[in-house]
Amino acid sequence: MSDWSGLIWLVILLAVNAFFVAAEFAVISARRSQIEPLAEKGSASAKTALYAIEHVSLMLATSQLGITVASLLILNVSEPSIHHLVELGLAGTGLAAGWISGISFAVALILVTFLHVIFGEMVPKNASFSVPEKAILLLAPPLVFVARVVKPVIWAMNGVANATLRLFKVEPREEANSVFSLNEVATIVSHSTREGMIEDSSGTLSAAFEFTTKKAGDIKVPLENLVTLPEAASVSDLETAVAKYGFSRFVISDSDNEPIGYVHLKDVLTFDDDISEAGTHTGPIKAKRIRQLATLTESTDLEDALAELQRSGIHLARVVDLNGNTTGVLFLEDIIEELVGEVQDATRRW
Repeated sequence: MSDWSGLIWLVILLAVNAFFVAAEFAVISARRSQIEPLAEKGSASAKTALYAIEHVSLMLATSQLGITVASLLILNVSEPSIHHLVELGLAGTGLAAGWISGISFAVALILVTFLHVIFGEMVPKNASFSVPEKAILLLAPPLVFVARVVKPVIWAMNGVANATLRLFKVEPREEANSVFSLNEVATIVSHSTREGMIEDSSGTLSAAFEFTTKKAGDIKVPLENLVTLPEAASVSDLETAVAKYGFSRFVISDSDNEPIGYVHLKDVLTFDDDISEAGTHTGPIKAKRIRQLATLTESTDLEDALAELQRSGIHLARVVDLNGNTTGVLFLEDIIEELVGEVQDATRRW
């Protein structure tokens, strides 16, 4: 092989090395959530990228094999050519043959190492980290093709590697981690807010994370703070309470101040022909117009409380302690406010 062909092979092998490095980092840094919509639209490269993400162990083994082979070939094919060219350049300097050989080896080694680290490693790695989704769509198809061609070799090598990991009680994984934990997302949002990359002036994002740590007992309205109506309340009593407080929903309590249900303004005022047991505004509100309360414990997670109220279609829940005693009432509106901030009742006076 001539010295100049060795330089041509240097360029080719650096490109091969760069491909495997870029593909390796694209597979581990690309987010599945960004690729799946493209695959659902029929993109062939996106479907191949998903396959690569789902078989990350195979893809990484293929990349490592490609990088290792390319690196060894660079040292064995290209370094001697550069070594010889430098020797030819130093031949007329009058230096001893041993010095010329040593200097030529050092120059060749430094040059090859520099080119390998910069163009074969750092440039492709940084490119994949900068645009991981674009990188994996471009690089996954050829990487998967190579992986399938050398799969028997990779399978054997991967088996040895996985067996070694299991000896140290480490379970190997076949799919890259493409989701964040709640704490990781909260940290990302907090950091991005401080850096000015995300605006959270209303506090909605921060509240969403704090929301998950709260219990039903944390935001219940204690019994002593409730505005209630007696069991025998009439439509007129409801109208008076609405005019005074502006609420659209009122808890109905029995003689022991125990919540037994709630009434919604619209359920009464839109049924003029059936407004009370006595058929008048002064008679008791009909029992069928009183909605039932859900029941939750004080230790119920707020997201579970929200899910239960949404499932049942009930807006208020009785909150009980471990002994089953009612300690307060939880309003759906108050749960929503934990997420999005204060929600004003359209009829509220204060």
